[in-house]
Amino acid sequence: MRRTVDSRLSREKWEGMLSSVVITKQDMNKLVMDYLVTEGHVEAARLFEQESGTTPNVELSSITDRMEVRRALQSGSVEEAIDRVNDINPEILESHPELLFHLQQQRLIELIRSGRTEEALSFAAEFLAPQGEESPAFLEELERTVALLAFSEPHSSPVGDLMQLAQRQKTASELNAAILTAQAQEHEPRLPMLLRLLQWAQSQLEETAVFPQIKDLSTAELTGE
Repeated sequence: MRRTVDSRLSREKWEGMLSSVVITKQDMNKLVMDYLVTEGHVEAARLFEQESGTTPNVELSSITDRMEVRRALQSGSVEEAIDRVNDINPEILESHPELLFHLQQQRLIELIRSGRTEEALSFAAEFLAPQGEESPAFLEELERTVALLAFSEPHSSPVGDLMQLAQRQKTASELNAAILTAQAQEHEPRLPMLLRLLQWAQSQLEETAVFPQIKDLSTAELTGE
């Protein structure tokens, strides 16, 4: 759609329109609390509750349990993470076969990382191979993981990405999202979603109008005349 002459908005006019939008402090506080709770910042959430009077929508003790699961997984203690998530709710892993596979895959990676080759092969054959037979996607991931054993320095191999800490983080995030879903919580804070919505809205509006935009979300400064 072509822009018309009247579709150009000055910075002064745009800022005036923005200032007419009312966002209450209560709504802002809820966004902050939602972020702290979802990301697991327990102490910060407690302090923010005291200072702002904003009540979290979950028991903060449940956040501690969830963060202990994440901590265990990020440190490579997969068995501990599985035990802890089963203590929270055993149905989480029972109802998420893909998540369970990824946890077992991560355990296999940790066995390879520690040089326990025979144990790694036995574990793969007993726990992962049966799942690979049922799912082509699982089989491909299993083959990539077992391929680490073919290299004397798996970190620098073509499949070395599996040995990086980012792989632990990926699995930990998947598990964290499953726990949040089981607790009837959003698996992502609302704030990032709103920022994505802002960028989408700007991209849609710029098809029909010229207006000052926020290019750097970290500063929220308007660019343009």
